[in-house]
Amino acid sequence: MDDHFVITISREFASLGRTVAQNLSEKLGVEFWDRDIVEAAAKRTGHSVSLVSDEEEKAKSSFFLRKNYRMSLTTYNISDEIFETEKNIILDAASKGSCIIVGRCGDYILRDFPNHLSVYIYAPYEERLKNCVDTLMMDEKTARKMIREVDMARTYYQRKYCPMMRSPRDCSDLMIDSSRFGVEGTADMIADALRILLHKNA
Repeated sequence: MDDHFVITISREFASLGRTVAQNLSEKLGVEFWDRDIVEAAAKRTGHSVSLVSDEEEKAKSSFFLRKNYRMSLTTYNISDEIFETEKNIILDAASKGSCIIVGRCGDYILRDFPNHLSVYIYAPYEERLKNCVDTLMMDEKTARKMIREVDMARTYYQRKYCPMMRSPRDCSDLMIDSSRFGVEGTADMIADALRILLHKNA
């Protein structure tokens, strides 16, 4: 495709959203940004990759959420610096060429970007649990804990940095249950939706 576009993918934990993004990237022949954003943020801030990654992951602790939620809404800290840096990386990537952005409030950051398709990928709890056990090789107890804590963390992250978003519907053009269509089918549906969007905007 010659048209300049950007696809943002938000997802529930263990809905295989990242795998869908990788598959879609290959289908469309464009870059997909996920962990690359962490590496780029580390380079720009001078922090280590592990520190940037740790700050992103810190919110996965339910203890952290309860203890620091109010304080972190009002106090500038290293997490805010990292978010602002990653926000600029996302804007730069989108402006330079067609790409796919996974997570990190990309749907909100790029909400006014031309030819932007915002996708939210979800799946029923039992399907996500199955993905954790079968694909991510977790035991069931760990899987249930991870689903609970990562869901909480992503809600926290969105409330802090995208307070105008009350639910995925606020910024999503397309919401897909990946368990119904599989990775390949979900990627195909997103590619079809992109073609319709580009034709409409041509």
